[in-house]
Amino acid sequence: MLGRRSLGRQFEWLWASYAVSTFGSWIALDAFPLIAILALHAGPAAVSGLAAAGLAVGAAVAVPLGPWVEFRRKRPVMVAMDLTRCAALLTVPVAYALGLLTFVQLLVVSVVVAAANITFRSAAGACLKALVRPEDLLVANGRFESTTWTATALGPPLGGAAIGLFGPVTTVVADAVSYLLSAAGIRAIGGKEPRPARTAAPRFRAGDLLEGWRYILSHPALRPLFFNTILVGGLIMATAPVLAVLMLSHLGFAPWQYGLAFGAPCVGGLIGSRLARPLVTRFGRHKVMLTAGTLRACWLPGLVFIRPGVTGLLLVIAVELGLITCMGVFNPVFATYRLEQTPTDRVARTLSAWSVTSNATIAVLTALWGLLAAVTSPRTAIVIAGLLMLATPLLLPRRDRTPHEDDAAIGSRAVTGV
Repeated sequence: MLGRRSLGRQFEWLWASYAVSTFGSWIALDAFPLIAILALHAGPAAVSGLAAAGLAVGAAVAVPLGPWVEFRRKRPVMVAMDLTRCAALLTVPVAYALGLLTFVQLLVVSVVVAAANITFRSAAGACLKALVRPEDLLVANGRFESTTWTATALGPPLGGAAIGLFGPVTTVVADAVSYLLSAAGIRAIGGKEPRPARTAAPRFRAGDLLEGWRYILSHPALRPLFFNTILVGGLIMATAPVLAVLMLSHLGFAPWQYGLAFGAPCVGGLIGSRLARPLVTRFGRHKVMLTAGTLRACWLPGLVFIRPGVTGLLLVIAVELGLITCMGVFNPVFATYRLEQTPTDRVARTLSAWSVTSNATIAVLTALWGLLAAVTSPRTAIVIAGLLMLATPLLLPRRDRTPHEDDAAIGSRAVTGV
C-alpha cells in the first residue's frame, strides 16, 4: 500500500512539517479578505487588490531569493522562512488587539508571506530530492498530494467555525503557530546536510536570477509542462472568485452550500493521489501524465451549466470531483518528473522560477477575469476560461524523454547557441 511504505525517519519529519503547515494555511484560507471586510470594512475592489497585489509583489520579491537558496543548506532556509511567516502573521492579531491594524499592514504581510512561500517551496523541493531515493520520489509526492487534499477538505470548514466562535484573526494565529511547529519538525530531521558545491562563479551574478527560467525554457520536456501547468493553474484560480459571485450572488446558493460544493470533491484528490503510483507502474509515467493532464482540462466548461437548486449544486460537486481526481493523479507524477529532470544544483532556482511565474500569472489572470466578468457576466467569463482550458493539453509533451536525452538536447543547444 502507498501509505504503508516507509521512506525513513527524516522523510517522516519533513512530511509532518508539511502536513501541519498545510493544515494551518487551509484553516486560514481567505483570512485576510475576511479581516479586510469584517474589521476594516474594505470594499470589493480593495479586497481583490489585496489578493492580487500580495501574489504579484511577493513573486517579484522572491525572484532574487532563488539563486540565493540554491547554494545554501536547504533546511536552515526552510526554518528561516517558517519563522519569517510566523513572525509576519503574528503582527496581525497583535495590531488588531491594539486597534492599530491597517489595510497597508495586511498588504505588507501578504507580500512577505507570499515571498517566503515561494522561497520555502524551492528549498523544500531540493530537500526532498536529497532525502528520498529516486525510486521513492513518486511515493513521497503522492503523500504530499494526499495531505494537501485532506487539508483542503477539512481546513476551510474548521477555519470558518473558528472565525464564527472566536473572531476574524483566530485563523491567522493558527496559521502562525503551524509555521512554528513546521520549523520545529524540520529541525528534528537531523543528520548533517552538506553545503552545496557551487559549480559556477563563486559570487552572485545577475545572470543567476534568470538561470531557473533559462533551464526550464531550454528543456524539451519541462518547457511544455511549464506553460501547461502555469496556464491551467492560472485559469482555475482566476475563475474561483467569478464562480463565487455567480453561485452566491446571482444563483442564490447559501454559503454552506458553496463550501460543500468545493469541500466534498476534495476526496477526489485523495483517490487520485492513491492511484498515481499504481497507474504509473501499469501504464508508464508519460502515458499517465498525458492522460490525466488531458482529462483535467475537460471539466471546467461544465460549470457553465450551473442552475439554482440541488441540481446545480450536484453539478458543481460532480465537475469539481472529476477535476480534482485528475489533478490528484497528475500532480505527484508531474512533481516527481520535474525533480527527476532537474539537476541537483539547479533545483531551487528552477522551482523558484516556476513558483514566481505561477503566482504572477494567477495574479494577472485573476484581475483580468474579474474585469471580464464585470464587463460581460460571470457565466461568460467562465465560458472563455473553459474554452482556453480545453486547449491546454496541446502544451503537454507528446513523448517521454529520459534524463539523458534531455541533457544531450540541452547541451546541444548550449554548444550551437540555438
